[in-house]
Amino acid sequence: MAEVVKMPKMSDTMTDGVVAKWHKKVGDKVKSGDVLAEIETDKATMDFESYQDGTLLFIGVEEGKSVPVDEVIAVLGKEGEDYKTALEGAASPAPAEKKEEEKPAATEKEAAPVADKAPAAAPAPAAKVDTSNIPATVIRMPALSDTMTEGIINKWNFKVGDKVKSDDSLADVETDKATMEVVGYEAGTLLYIGPKEGEAAPVNGIIAIVGKEGTDITPLLQDAPAAAPAGEAKPAEATAAPAPAAESAPGNEEAEITHSDGRVKASPLARKIAKDKGIDINAITGTAEGGRIVKKDVEEFKGGESKVAATSGNSSDVKPAAAASTPAVPISIPTFTGEEKFTEKPVTQMRKVIAKRLSESLFNAPHFYVTMSIDMDQAIVARNKINEVAPVKISFNDFVLKACAIALKQHPAINSSWLGDKIRYNEHIHIGVAVAVDEGLLVPVIRFADGKSLSHISVEVKDFAQRAKAKKLQPADWEGSTFTISNLGMFGVDEFTAIINPPDACILAISGIQAVPVVKNGAVVPGNIMKVTLSCDHRVVDGATGAAFLQTLKSLLEEPVRLLI
Repeated sequence: MAEVVKMPKMSDTMTDGVVAKWHKKVGDKVKSGDVLAEIETDKATMDFESYQDGTLLFIGVEEGKSVPVDEVIAVLGKEGEDYKTALEGAASPAPAEKKEEEKPAATEKEAAPVADKAPAAAPAPAAKVDTSNIPATVIRMPALSDTMTEGIINKWNFKVGDKVKSDDSLADVETDKATMEVVGYEAGTLLYIGPKEGEAAPVNGIIAIVGKEGTDITPLLQDAPAAAPAGEAKPAEATAAPAPAAESAPGNEEAEITHSDGRVKASPLARKIAKDKGIDINAITGTAEGGRIVKKDVEEFKGGESKVAATSGNSSDVKPAAAASTPAVPISIPTFTGEEKFTEKPVTQMRKVIAKRLSESLFNAPHFYVTMSIDMDQAIVARNKINEVAPVKISFNDFVLKACAIALKQHPAINSSWLGDKIRYNEHIHIGVAVAVDEGLLVPVIRFADGKSLSHISVEVKDFAQRAKAKKLQPADWEGSTFTISNLGMFGVDEFTAIINPPDACILAISGIQAVPVVKNGAVVPGNIMKVTLSCDHRVVDGATGAAFLQTLKSLLEEPVRLLI
């Protein structure tokens, strides 16, 4: 049956994508892992792979055209199949579901001849037919944050065979931000558990099935697109079996998996998985079109032992040459012995996303930096007086946050975001405050900071910091910032630069207050200086604009009474 291909969401901020180039044309055969098109997103131009086999029946978008996320861009199916039904079903989901239910009865007699001609393709339609009457519900990995792509099952609270209620927490899931509960919202018996504790599952991947006790859930697992790769893993081992033999002839393997210019042919996803697993991409044999390496090839690769053997063999060849170069005259060299040790830990979900987002920010956004020294003498006096009567202790970070909120009102370009074909100038002021936790960094957001008092800001920042360290923050707590502050002053840092937190256009790095000699009224006197560095996205902010913002911030902190006006 024909299946629609939709514009994928390739980044957390992507709303639409431009089809830069089609790699297939209508009528071409397509295999899983083949690159259908190059998609230009808000972050980069990336390869878009097919996740099913078939013939390309329809292309709905011309090259260079922009399409919203989840809009139909193509249709794949059997050669000669009518794809219009699939297009109509994508446009109106409700009627399509009814047609699916009615189709088995109408085409039951036709199913047998089709199965005779193409036995490999027959099971897929049959699985979809049976699922509508199965008294069970598939529980999928939910998207618990805007940046989440997969979650790790931290703990299962039930086991297969247990009775569960609709409000029971089935499992604790570790995301890139925190550990959160997953509720099934279905009552019945827990019939199936997918990933084990400690294993990851992609967003929308099957993690459990709840239903009537004794129900056959096999059709549900076969019918689910998210479960298809896992189901195909075992049969694919037979295809991947020749890989070790290929490694024994490196010259032939290199010819199969590289372009004429020597570049390895591999999908971006395959490269990423290989890098994460520490696998040399050159050692993998590709099974996709033209010997291209895809995700399945990396996951099924089992060439570690042969690589080690090859390496040890080379090292033994080197030993005679090394021995030959040994000086004839013995030299007395002290002998130092010891044990080489190291510890490797899996990368946490939080660290994965931090690496991804900050890499995208640094390499996509042209950063420039403006540094300014601020005299904090008056701020120190003001803080001491305020803390004598304030219900909560006010920190220098609270002073800076309040000053930034006021300065942003006067410099709207700093409080903006780059959206590709337009710039968004935010009229509201939501300031993100970077908080260090064991696994990395979280940025909870102080909303409408310009309208809050120093005491209110102080209470909110402390509450966020405590909840961040306890992994109690929710997605709404860290989304929607328009400007970010990163403060390392408590560590005695003299000066540093920070990477912009997308989609913000700027981030302010705050150093410690240093007691240094300063010149005032022609005399050298003791002073307290704090350096701040503003990192700016040059696509949105120019140097003069960044400097003007820091001038306003400097005047507010050097005369803190202005913060109260």
